[in-house]
Amino acid sequence: MSTYHIDLDGDILQVGFGETIATGDKIVQDVVVLLDAMIASGEIPGGELIKINGRASVLVSQVLAYKLAQIYEAIAFFDPKIGDKGLDRYVVTVSNNPKYQIGDILDVNREENPSHIKVVICGFANTGKTCFREGLKQALIHIPNAPKSYVISGCPDGDGSWFSDTAKRDFELAKKLKAEYKTKFTPAFAQFKAQEFRNVKEPIFIFDVGGQISPENRIIMAEATHAVILVKEDKEISIWENFCKSLSLQVLAIVFSDYHGIKDFIESETPILKGRVHRLQRGVDVWDREIIQALAKILVSKVRG
Repeated sequence: MSTYHIDLDGDILQVGFGETIATGDKIVQDVVVLLDAMIASGEIPGGELIKINGRASVLVSQVLAYKLAQIYEAIAFFDPKIGDKGLDRYVVTVSNNPKYQIGDILDVNREENPSHIKVVICGFANTGKTCFREGLKQALIHIPNAPKSYVISGCPDGDGSWFSDTAKRDFELAKKLKAEYKTKFTPAFAQFKAQEFRNVKEPIFIFDVGGQISPENRIIMAEATHAVILVKEDKEISIWENFCKSLSLQVLAIVFSDYHGIKDFIESETPILKGRVHRLQRGVDVWDREIIQALAKILVSKVRG
């Protein structure tokens, strides 16, 4: 199983992380092997311009740019933050062609995917939303031939997808970096995130939000189609259910977060997944928890129909 996927579709290079989880050094090594083989076979022929679309870490982006700049005159990367409905926008990042200037924006029309879902993980603070989000991300990766998914934070707390992996190796470093990356939860931040989320086109898109019923969360959550609610007490359920209802979000799951528990418990799977998840702890792999596994399968079935 590969750590990274690369496929050429016309003049767009579709890239993304594979099913095998690995560190950055292993992934970039695999990317070089893939690119060299595709270039040598003529599958990536070179030319005037190539566009790159998909998930790429900073490390992978540098390798892609270095290798492709040797056979293409210009390279443009997809930027979901500046697109629009039915329209992808690419930013030119490398150019040795006078037709393209670095920073130029290239528009590409796209067909909307009617089966995609955008899922927000919501609930009050300290319910383990970030850990749950990362567990769900890994659970989807472990499902063979699952639809493509994209998982990201909708919070300004500096707790990005990188945090979980860093915390496993050095929790104090993860906390330090999180504090440095943290920004204020403002209307401007909410609008920025909403714009970014509006243009995500992966079949399964998952994001979490801050632990408050707030105007900022309303702006961000309005971009979702479905919701997962994490709670610690019964009284919290109706608060978040009503908030989701006001945004016309379909609630897929209501999950009690039991930090001191020793096992998961599933009460029901239809029409809403209900149950309990145990010990959502930072730096701990939780993708194999029973209720997270069940939710991952539900998301895949939603997209596949």
